Amino acid sequence: MNPIEQILTDFPLMILDGALATELERYGCDLNDPLWSAKILLEKPRVIKQVHTDYFEAGADCAITASYQATVKGYRRRGLSELEAAMLIKQSVELAVDARDAFWSIETNQHGRPKPLVAASVGPYGAYLADGSEFHGDYGLCEEELVLFHRERIRLLIEAGADVLACETIPCLVEAKAIARVLKDFPDVYAWLSFSAKDEQHINSGEKIADCARWLEGEPQIAAVGINCTAPQFVESLITEAKANTAKPIIVYPNLGETYDPESKQWSNEGSAEPFVVNTKRWFEAGATVIGGCCRTTPEDIRGIHAWARG
Repeated sequence: MNPIEQILTDFPLMILDGALATELERYGCDLNDPLWSAKILLEKPRVIKQVHTDYFEAGADCAITASYQATVKGYRRRGLSELEAAMLIKQSVELAVDARDAFWSIETNQHGRPKPLVAASVGPYGAYLADGSEFHGDYGLCEEELVLFHRERIRLLIEAGADVLACETIPCLVEAKAIARVLKDFPDVYAWLSFSAKDEQHINSGEKIADCARWLEGEPQIAAVGINCTAPQFVESLITEAKANTAKPIIVYPNLGETYDPESKQWSNEGSAEPFVVNTKRWFEAGATVIGGCCRTTPEDIRGIHAWARG
């Protein structure tokens, strides 16, 4: 049984964490950099561990690591050696594992909840480019080239001891297919696959979420299918479309509802019409069983999910 199914056999909802970058900035980190949160692995790893702890204390059943934009190529471009880059990528998992184990060692933290998972973030090829191309997925690469890009980092994250892979913000089906191929090299490993979407039915490439879910249904190592880094108003429809085409758990962790400009790397202040926590309850009722938050969400948002799900 995959780790997500193990939790869902005992609990109706698995609660993810929220935004990592938002909290790192709140702790004073500067993320205006092509490496984004991967830069903080190099500069202030203890702050990353603290953010993971904050989310566990808020009620999260899973920490997503700071490896979204961490790649050997990206670190080499910064002047690090291949060995140094590999050590930083592995450190992203080790920080989350250390935070989880320290949290779980306190007996009072074990009541009424599962032992939290560590999900190693595998961002899309566009995250490595740092040019906003994850918002359309038109990389000009074939499936084989994407397999070669993802294989090395996935191997390092698995070796570091992640419980599951969080293959997230994927904008196109060809990249999902490439990741599924890489997983076959590691037959005991499970991953979730979450797409970024541009409307109620289509992921960022323009392909239908229904078609993506249908294709992934046949991939036994994919533990859950869904949506992240997407506007909240699209999510309920996307859940319905995905759920009609797969029996796998549906995972959603959208943005707070603000709009991101990839050129200026700034967020607008236009929030969702409804509070984020109110939306999460509706997504659960629509069929999502793994729920958390992406950009701009905070431990308070996760605490709010925990309150209605476990309170």
